[in-house]
Amino acid sequence: MEKSSSVDASALKTLFQDCRQCGSCCKNYRKIVLQPDEVDFIRKMGGHVGVDASLSELRQRSLQELIETAKAEGKVYMIHPDDKGCIFLEKRNDKYYCKIYHHRPRTCRGFRCNMADSTFLDIFGRDATALLGIDAYGLPLK
Repeated sequence: MEKSSSVDASALKTLFQDCRQCGSCCKNYRKIVLQPDEVDFIRKMGGHVGVDASLSELRQRSLQELIETAKAEGKVYMIHPDDKGCIFLEKRNDKYYCKIYHHRPRTCRGFRCNMADSTFLDIFGRDATALLGIDAYGLPLK
């Protein structure tokens, strides 16, 4: 017999904070997964769109092949190329706002702030590869 488990929604909500409009998530997450129907809109609005491709992959296949594969696998990203954060992030009166809030990508819509201060980054560093047990160069963490 299978035991059913239920999650107390009110307890789950205590894990997440309401948005403080601090901009931490939009400054620190450098790539956001885009759905296929969002790519053209983000480009038209001036956002940076790209795919992940390593140098070893580029040695084996053309850039166009890698782009097509990424599109087919749904691995196209809105990219923030510098420490300024998302191109759509705007600061007004000491709070941060999204310029395309009502049209932002679904990944952004689904984000729930749980450590929007630097706590998460202090633990794992700016590169999420630390979560995989490797450093930014693909070497095992010591």
